[in-house]
Amino acid sequence: MTGVPEGPDAPEGPDVPREPDVPKRPRRGPGRPPRDEADDGPSTQERIRLAAREVFAERGYDKTSVRGVAKAAGVDPALVHHYFGTKDDLFAAAIETSMEPALSVPAILAAGPDGIGERLARYFLGVWENPVTRAPLLAVIRSALTHEAAAKVLRRLVLRRVLERVAADLNVPDPTFRAELAASHMVGIAILRYVLEVEPLASADPEAIVALVAPTLQRYLTEE
Repeated sequence: MTGVPEGPDAPEGPDVPREPDVPKRPRRGPGRPPRDEADDGPSTQERIRLAAREVFAERGYDKTSVRGVAKAAGVDPALVHHYFGTKDDLFAAAIETSMEPALSVPAILAAGPDGIGERLARYFLGVWENPVTRAPLLAVIRSALTHEAAAKVLRRLVLRRVLERVAADLNVPDPTFRAELAASHMVGIAILRYVLEVEPLASADPEAIVALVAPTLQRYLTEE
């Protein structure tokens, strides 16, 4: 026996080492991801978004689940819900990655109303001509024909996130109606060319399509 008392009465002299204080980690609420995963926000979000784009493109809307996307991204399903919410929100985020409206709309508007029909047509066809971005858009088009949630995503993304913003910036009457006309034109081309593959449209040169479509889009969006 050393004669040194133990317990609460033990002295705090230099010969008695103390265990370092270890801060307790806060308890996470239900549905929250583990701290080490949540701290890696941007890269984790992007990994989930890209995985969702691939899974939706491969399986379509109906056969894709949040759990399946989480597995493809290598994360817990709770993390997918934490960053993206519902399956519909995840679907919208995955498709938006292909179109990037936040980057594209300012570029379309930058040069003013002159030539906006051509820029819009070239942007839209450029997205569809790229195999990487085409696959998820095919998924949303096919799903939108039979599933209301997918149709809602398509309306919100193509119409409101792109065309309405373009039309509103041009300061013309009836911007929503004009945007819907432009959307019907471009979505119709996408269905015939990329989904149904109707010839000769399916194999036509994209520049030939732009040349014929651009004046109509210009008229929709700018003429009084």
